[in-house]
Amino acid sequence: MIRATCVGIVCVALAALSARSAAAGTAGLRSSSQSGAAATAAKASPELVGMLSKEIGASPAQAAGAAGALFGVAKSRLKPNEFAQVSNAVPGMASLLSAAPAAGGAVGTAGALSHLAGSAGGLASAASAFSKLGLKPEMVAKAAQVLTSFVTKSGGASVGNLLAGALK
Repeated sequence: MIRATCVGIVCVALAALSARSAAAGTAGLRSSSQSGAAATAAKASPELVGMLSKEIGASPAQAAGAAGALFGVAKSRLKPNEFAQVSNAVPGMASLLSAAPAAGGAVGTAGALSHLAGSAGGLASAASAFSKLGLKPEMVAKAAQVLTSFVTKSGGASVGNLLAGALK
């Protein structure tokens, strides 16, 4: 009886360690694929990434991830045809969206509530993404201004206004 209990405890401990190391491995893979996506995005949209990097004091990879996070917020708030107009004004939009940090990390009820809050308050999720990128969440507003300015210049005032409205 004691031996069976000990074996059971050891099995549970091994299973827990195995799950933790698998999760850590997945996070590491996600991190390296994310940095590759950021490098691709920086090459796909060098003018925008360069402007944003300079304005918020970030590396090109951080700037690409920040732009992707904010464009992701805009995508969730705009109608598909409206976001298509914004997307057409930004070279490498798909790469920028891919460079944004993955949302989430919370599990269970807290994770579900966090997801709902993120979709309802997109700028809060952008602030979280900025933190994951090693940027200050206070930089979200400044980054949004840079993106809006770029989109206005490249796509016209009406497209810039669409983006500005989505990022308020």
